[in-house]
This record gives sequence, structure tokens and C-alpha cells, in this order.
Amino acid sequence: MSVFDQNPYDAHPALSSTEADLLWEYAQLAQHIKDLTATTKLLSEQPDQHLLGRLRVLERKMSLVLTLFKASVWGVINEQAASTDLSGQYVDNTTTM
Repeated sequence: MSVFDQNPYDAHPALSSTEADLLWEYAQLAQHIKDLTATTKLLSEQPDQHLLGRLRVLERKMSLVLTLFKASVWGVINEQAASTDLSGQYVDNTTTM
């Protein structure tokens, strides 16, 4: 017997019809909350395929950014090494007159 089909408090001798109706509304509300909790639990246990796809795209973009960053750091290091003369002194080739 579902709480939505029939009022389980209808035939209770200690309750007025208003009290029975109010308790029935509370019982229906409680059942809705139980259903909502079960659905939320089910959704939270399964991975969101749309979100996973978007995160994979973001991961590829971040990987590209990291690769470009490493390449630019490597370029700066090589440029500094080329600017160093044989005595080990740093020569600034960027100043112009």
C-alpha cells in the first residue's frame, strides 16, 4: 500500500479528520524526501559523462599550456647560456645605443 494512494490515518479513532489529513500530508512529504534522497544518492554514485568529457578537454589544453611553458623556460635558459662569455661572466646583449 502506497502512502500516496490511501490515507493510513483515516480510520484512527484518536484523530480528527483534520489531524488525519495533516498527518497524511506529512507522510506524503516524507515519502517524497525519501525518493529524492534515493535519486540523489544514485546520481552522486555515477560519474557525470558530460562533465568528464569537458574535464578531458580541459586536461588536454592544460597539457599543451604546460608543454609551451616548459619550452619557453628552456628557451630562456639556453639564451642565458649563450649570453655567457668564456670567462663565465654574464653579458647583456639586450642593451642598445
